[in-house]
Amino acid sequence: MDIGEQLLVEEKHLSSQQREVLEKYRSKAEYYVCSCMGRNPGGAAHNAGRTPAGLLFIRPWNNLQYVSNAAFLLTVYSDVLSYLSLPLLCPDPDAAADEAAPAAADAGEVLEFARSQADYILGTNPMATSYLVGYGEAYPRRVHHRAASSASYARDRDFIGCLQGFDSWYSAAAENPHDLVGAVVGGPNGNDVFTDHRGAYMQTEACTYNTAPMVGVFSRLMELERRRRGEDAPPSSTSPVAEDDL
Repeated sequence: MDIGEQLLVEEKHLSSQQREVLEKYRSKAEYYVCSCMGRNPGGAAHNAGRTPAGLLFIRPWNNLQYVSNAAFLLTVYSDVLSYLSLPLLCPDPDAAADEAAPAAADAGEVLEFARSQADYILGTNPMATSYLVGYGEAYPRRVHHRAASSASYARDRDFIGCLQGFDSWYSAAAENPHDLVGAVVGGPNGNDVFTDHRGAYMQTEACTYNTAPMVGVFSRLMELERRRRGEDAPPSSTSPVAEDDL
């Protein structure tokens, strides 16, 4: 994706040989974005799956790792498209070589799809549950995380080894004694159903690579919200987006 974005920004400086090589990376980047948005020709075989409520769904185990990373990449890609005033193209692999690909979406649509995935994670979903622990009123209380689900030393000074932790805490129905604030759990299944239990580790396990991409997504969305309110929010030095692009 990074190389695809670099090609878009630096295309005018490329030699013909460089353009030919990097065009392949751009094509893969566009295919990925189009797949996430369901815009690739060819149906389900060429597009990412979705739950009935519209969440990207790749596989049952920790699906939100794919959602959060896709949301981040689409957010960045929308900035690049906006900067260059280019549409998202989703070519048909079976089309003739000289047949131009139709514009499938503009930068705003790409960003709005990324926003929809962030909104789902934050609670706009059939379970009315925020999958970001600590955000909102309803969020996972039984995260599959040893430290969060075991009593603190200040409260229980008995030795808690692997066996004791499994017997006393892992299978307990009680909520975790500690909220793992900021963690993004694995998320719901393919039918938008979430089971808040430590044993349902495919859905309740928390991973750093779930949360990390959302920092970038939330930062971008917060920047846009500040602009909407008329607050001072200049783009970062690494952003290709000018003040009046969005």
